[in-house]
Amino acid sequence: MDPTPQSHPILAYVLNRLPSLPAVRTPRSPRERDLEQPSPRTPACAAEIDLVGRMPGLRHPSVLSAMTRAVADVASARDAIRLLDPRPDHEQVDAARALLAAAGGKTDAATEEEEEEEEKKLAACREVVRLEEEHEAYGALLRNAEEKLEHVYRMAMHGRGIQEAGGGDGKWEEGAGTVDEEVVRVLKEAEEGRTLEKVDLADRQLRLLPEPVGRIRGLLALDVSRNQLKVVPDAIGGLEQLEELRLASNNLVSLPDSIGLLSNLKLLDVSGNRLRVLPDSISKCSSLVELDASYNALAYLPTGIGLELVHLQTLRVHLNKLRSLPSSVCEMRSLRLLDAHFNELRGLPATIGRLSALETLNLSSNFSDMRDLPPSFGDLAGLRELDLSNNQIRALPDCFGRLGRLERLCLDQNPLAVPPPEVVDKGVGAVKEYMAARWAEAVAEEERRRLCAAAVAESPKASTPREWLTRSVSSLSTWVSDVTVKVVGQDTVAEEEEFMQQEY
Repeated sequence: MDPTPQSHPILAYVLNRLPSLPAVRTPRSPRERDLEQPSPRTPACAAEIDLVGRMPGLRHPSVLSAMTRAVADVASARDAIRLLDPRPDHEQVDAARALLAAAGGKTDAATEEEEEEEEKKLAACREVVRLEEEHEAYGALLRNAEEKLEHVYRMAMHGRGIQEAGGGDGKWEEGAGTVDEEVVRVLKEAEEGRTLEKVDLADRQLRLLPEPVGRIRGLLALDVSRNQLKVVPDAIGGLEQLEELRLASNNLVSLPDSIGLLSNLKLLDVSGNRLRVLPDSISKCSSLVELDASYNALAYLPTGIGLELVHLQTLRVHLNKLRSLPSSVCEMRSLRLLDAHFNELRGLPATIGRLSALETLNLSSNFSDMRDLPPSFGDLAGLRELDLSNNQIRALPDCFGRLGRLERLCLDQNPLAVPPPEVVDKGVGAVKEYMAARWAEAVAEEERRRLCAAAVAESPKASTPREWLTRSVSSLSTWVSDVTVKVVGQDTVAEEEEFMQQEY
């Protein structure tokens, strides 16, 4: 659970510059772990290079030193967390909590052996819950550390003292005056009747977005990314003409239902927050073309999210905790890109093939949860890029051979048997050819079965024993009836002739 450049970019950068130590060895002297003198190593990967490009002050020794002091507790906790067992999955935790809750209400008497066995089960459940809570606490520590480091960097770049930036009690109220002045300036211009089509309040340490912002008429784009917002006011729904709303990298835990009133909204970016759910009203944003809800804690998407988002072309929900996608997603007929990597997906909706416009699909790194693909997967005729790496897929469906437009394919880190590894190693062309051959064989086999079934249905000789017996009994009954008619008829003629003779 170490911080990564994807989950905690600044924290990972700083911790990677601390001297590395064996996980189980205690430092023998302060020099072995000198937090005041981090390593001056250059960026080691593309993510770090990109981070330093955006935040060049990270290369300054005094800034980096202040940051290492600010996260000394994380450095210590990281060593402790490595000694813990792996984090239990959600099903284990839910089951353990349910069992503990049920045990609290039991009053039935039990034998001593049963009580001892029950106590063992409860102890194991408590251990699972404790382990989950410790991992969750460590995760919260990492998130807070990332925020603190970002604040330290901002203060340093605005000319505040490094000691002041690195210390403090974590409330971080400095600089609030300049932020308030900027917001006041924007609102004043709006009240004076000036046309404001775009408002950019990004990177200003905003803790609160005033309600009057929702009364700026004519506003087309609002950017409040990379602030410290914890809530979005309901008044945001008053921006009837708004087309772009950027709320990325804040501390939002929810979005207001009034967001569904933004019927002209085309782009919504809520990535990098703490969202656990999206409001159901988001499906009312019928003009939405791009939705980015990545880097959150979403456990599910609204059930009807796809029913009215018929114009949505890009959906990014990666790095969440999604276990499934609602079937309504398959109604997004305009969708071209779907990115759901690094989740806990256990499969795809059965009707995923309805996404006929889909060109790019990333389902990588769902690990042990993603095991197979639905039969309708072959209906994704427009698919060009597909990433299924880091899953547990053992066989691609035969319908995979119908993906004729596929240009890029990644199947790394899967226990694939179909197609075999030697075919996968040859690239996407070989995989397409192999799966196309399997598809042709499957179609031919299905045709043979259909013809065989038709022949059986038409053949009078081919029948079940029951059908044969019924038909035989019917034929015998007909024959007996004919014979009876003939015999009865002959007797009747004989009687008539004898009667006539007596009369004469």
